[in-house]
Amino acid sequence: MTASIQTSQASASLDAPLVLAGRTFRSRLIVGTGKYRDYSTMQQALDASGAEVITVAVRRERLYNEKGESLLSFIDLKRYTILPNTAGCFTAEDAVRVARLGRELLDQLGNAGKDWVKLEVLGDKKTLLPDPVGTLEACRELVADGFQVLCYTSDDPIMAQRIRDAGAASVMPAGSPIGSGQGVLNPNNIRLILELLKGKELSGGRGDANYPVIVDAGVGTASDVAIAMELGADGVLLNTGIAHAKDPVRMAHAMRMGTEAGRLAYLSGRIDKKLYATASSPWSGVISYIPGE
Repeated sequence: MTASIQTSQASASLDAPLVLAGRTFRSRLIVGTGKYRDYSTMQQALDASGAEVITVAVRRERLYNEKGESLLSFIDLKRYTILPNTAGCFTAEDAVRVARLGRELLDQLGNAGKDWVKLEVLGDKKTLLPDPVGTLEACRELVADGFQVLCYTSDDPIMAQRIRDAGAASVMPAGSPIGSGQGVLNPNNIRLILELLKGKELSGGRGDANYPVIVDAGVGTASDVAIAMELGADGVLLNTGIAHAKDPVRMAHAMRMGTEAGRLAYLSGRIDKKLYATASSPWSGVISYIPGE
């Protein structure tokens, strides 16, 4: 048994599993399948990440490479729950159509993610920021159509609340713009989203501690993942931070460890930050001179 597997199993024993859209997972890291230099590297990175859910862009041009090879031929469909995503959609209509294509595709393959969709409705090509109006419109239509919608959004707390109220199975606020590697730019907004959706006081009693909030986008390295998890997120979704790393497989392992470390730190409860030092040992019995006394 390798050290990494032993570490993950030990971490899992200290935490409850993640329940997402009615399914239970040990890993709290969701990774993408795009931008890898080849499918072999992608396969190794997926394995190193420990992820059980992986997201796939449904648009045909992303499912096939220039050699005509299908991405899905390189993924173990019995091992991974596929989360189809609507990346590249700029209208609610396009997103709904792509989500239905994904459901049809996974239904044919018998994958558990056939009714899932990671909803993205983007506002423009330069920032790739979400279009809030189109996102909410598509979310409502897909929920009515029986989808388990995991919804990408900005870090706006009120928008997150509206998406949850529309029936999304998970709200996925961005840490920073897609692929930017800037990490969690506004931790205060992520905290507010967590409190609104999971807490009781700020939400007027409508919060659900078990409602999954997953930070999505902008994560560049393992410390970014750890910060998101320490804030109390239930998971992190990322792609570019692994796929474009100099060593994607090693970075995938680092992201896995960052997820576990951040989650355990959150559950443990960090110490308060203070302006002045606090001695680790008591002063009683000290025989040397202490300046200021």
